[in-house]
Amino acid sequence: MFKKILIANRGEIALRIIRSCKELGVETVAVYSEADRDSLHVKFADEAVCIGPPPSRESYLNIPRLIAAAEITNSDAIHPGYGFLAENAQFSEICESSGIKFIGPRPAMITAMGDKALAKETMRNAGIPVVPGSDGIIEDLAEAKKMAESIGYPVIIKATAGGGGKGMRLAWSPDEFERQFQMARTEAEAAFGNGSVYIEKYVEQPRHIEFQVLGDQYGEVIHLGERECSIQRRHQKLIEESPSPFMDAELREKMGAAAIKGSKSVKYEGAGTIEFLVDKNRNFYFMEMNTRIQVEHPVTEQVVGLDLVREQIAVAAGAKVSKKKLRQVGHAIECRVNAEDPSKGFRPNPGTISGFHTPGGYGVRTDTHAYAGYTIPPYYDSLIAKQIAFGATREEVVDRMYRALEEFVIEGVATTIPFHMKVMKDARFRKGDFDTHFLDSFNFSD
Repeated sequence: MFKKILIANRGEIALRIIRSCKELGVETVAVYSEADRDSLHVKFADEAVCIGPPPSRESYLNIPRLIAAAEITNSDAIHPGYGFLAENAQFSEICESSGIKFIGPRPAMITAMGDKALAKETMRNAGIPVVPGSDGIIEDLAEAKKMAESIGYPVIIKATAGGGGKGMRLAWSPDEFERQFQMARTEAEAAFGNGSVYIEKYVEQPRHIEFQVLGDQYGEVIHLGERECSIQRRHQKLIEESPSPFMDAELREKMGAAAIKGSKSVKYEGAGTIEFLVDKNRNFYFMEMNTRIQVEHPVTEQVVGLDLVREQIAVAAGAKVSKKKLRQVGHAIECRVNAEDPSKGFRPNPGTISGFHTPGGYGVRTDTHAYAGYTIPPYYDSLIAKQIAFGATREEVVDRMYRALEEFVIEGVATTIPFHMKVMKDARFRKGDFDTHFLDSFNFSD
C-alpha cells in the first residue's frame, strides 16, 4: 500500500478520497488554488500545498506544479479524482516517468478510450455493438453528407475530443446538415483546441445506462452493475440511480458481459465506466468509456456494499479484484446539488453560503465540501453536494429522497434542490418512464 497520496483535485471528490485514505492508514496531501484556501479538503488532509491562482490552467491543470508538490511532500502516488487531469494520458505518463504511481489507467489505455472515434473503433473490433456511423474522424463536408445519407437521418455530429455536450449537434434533415456540421466543428475547436468530428446515427428515445467496471494489473476485470443516468441537461447528468428501472435480468447479463469484454480488450486497469445508449427496443450501443471514478459512484457503492475509491487505490497498489460475483441489493438514487438556478436555464450561481444544514436519518448520505460561510468560487464546476438516498425498493427511495431534499437547507445561493424535489414528485419519473429527453417537456414553473 502507498504511504502518501497527493490528491490532484478539489471539492467533494478530494474530501471523498481523503476519507478512504484515512481508513487505509495512508497519509494525504491536498493541493489548492488561492480560491480554495478555505475548502474542507485543505483542512482535512495531512498536508496542503498551494499550487497557484484561481484559474484552473494555472493551478489544477498545471502539471509541473502538481508533480513538484508531489515531490516536495514525498508522495508516492497521485489520485486525480474526476475532471481536470483525470483522463489526461500525458499526466499519467509524466507521473509514471517521475516514479509516482498514477491511480488510474496507464497512458495507452487513456489514449485508446479518450478519443471517442478511436474508442468506438476499438469496441467495434472487440465485438461490442456501436451506433452506426463514420469509422473515424470525418473532415470533408461532401463526404460527411454522403455518410449522413447512408446511415439515415436524424444524425448527430460529435467532437472527437468532446465532453459535457460541447461540440455536439443534431441534424434532422439534409437541409440543416451543413450548418450543424460547421457549428459542431467551430464549437469543438473553441472548447478543446481540436475541431475534429465524427457522425453517428441518432438513437431516438435513448436511455443512458452505464456499467461500473474495475480491473486489476493481472488482466482481471469485473463489473459492479449498472447506473441509470438519463435525467440530464445539455448532456450533463443531474440524477443517477442503481439499478436502472428499465433493465431486466437478460439485458443486464448481456450489457455486463459487453462491458467486461470491452474493458479487457484494452487491458483496463482501475475503476472505469462503460457507457451505453439503449433504445426503446432494448438494443444497446457503446457510447464511450470514462477512464476514472465517476461523480455518481456512490449509488453503486450503496447497492453493492463496496468503497469504490478504496478498491481503486488497492488495485493501483497491486491488489487483485475479487472474482466473487457481486449483486446489486436494494436501490439508490443520487441528486447532484449544484449552485445553479434551474428556472433560468441552470445558470451558475456562485456566492457565499449563509446557511447550511444537511439531512439525516436512515438511508441518507450527503457527500459535500460546503458549509455555512463557504464561498463558492466562480472558476470551477458548480457542484456543491451529492445527495444520496438508498433503501429496499425504488418507490421507498424516491420518497426518502424527497424527504431528504426537503430537509436540505442551503441559503445565500440558488441551488437545484427545488428542481430535484419536483422530479421526485413527477409521475413519469416515479414510474421509471423517461429517457434522455425528459427535461425537454419538464415543467419548471411552480
